[in-house]
Amino acid sequence: MSTATVDAGAPPPPPSPAAGAAAVARGRQGHSVAGAIATRIGRTLLSVVASTGVIIGLWYAFIEVFDLNPLVAKDPQAVWQYLFTVPDAAENRDVILDGLWHTLGDAAVGYAVGTVAALGIAIAFVLSRSVEQALMPVAMMLRSVPLVAMTPLLTLIFGRGLLAVSVIAGIVVFFPSLVNLVFGLRSASSAAADLVLAYGGGPFTVLRKVSLPSALPALFVSARISVPSAVIGALLAEWLATGKGLGYLMQRSQQTFDYGGVWAATVLITVASVAIYALVGFVEAVVLARYGPAPSRRA
Repeated sequence: MSTATVDAGAPPPPPSPAAGAAAVARGRQGHSVAGAIATRIGRTLLSVVASTGVIIGLWYAFIEVFDLNPLVAKDPQAVWQYLFTVPDAAENRDVILDGLWHTLGDAAVGYAVGTVAALGIAIAFVLSRSVEQALMPVAMMLRSVPLVAMTPLLTLIFGRGLLAVSVIAGIVVFFPSLVNLVFGLRSASSAAADLVLAYGGGPFTVLRKVSLPSALPALFVSARISVPSAVIGALLAEWLATGKGLGYLMQRSQQTFDYGGVWAATVLITVASVAIYALVGFVEAVVLARYGPAPSRRA
């Protein structure tokens, strides 16, 4: 039997057409993912800039049209002076920023609690119609009760600490997240689910391999709705229950006629909410471009 010898100085064989096509496909996929991310980030930044301009314009217009007392109604220039140019500006910033960080921490805990609870119950609804039929009417009934009316009872049950804030902010987050996540989990491709079942997978495998990836767009839609709602829930809890954070600071500033503090706190919490909304959009762009369903990658 003869053995073939290879010349060490010979150039390597050219790549096969199949390997070249695969490399081109990988390159195109990388460019498409990067393009999808850039497009989504650009849309988010554009919407944030446009919204900021509209809010400032409406702010000035509202004060001018209704001829509001400048002692009570502060324009953007007055807020800037309160935070940066008046003699007590440094103290004002420290007080408001301390309250802001406390409120954002409360909102983050409430958002996490509400989203995890909504995801767990949404999965239970998708896996069992009887669970959905039993619990969905209860959820809709609780949703119809104003949160302001429930806050004294929740404070009585859970106290005035972080647990109460988490429950109040979590309730605000829970209901819109539940509706969106149930819709997202049920939007999965039936053909893909049937394929998993045909290869021996069970309901939980279908959930993990098909339903949860298909629900990613719905998860981020609920995040864009629920993150500002969590901030509102945290402010409400601080205002009515805990006596801490930016919500309580706004109440105390109003009672002491520190209207500049009320407006400055409102502006900063609004800016923080817009920044968080933009951050959610950025994370959505990265995650959906790489892991989301095909239409999301092409967006």
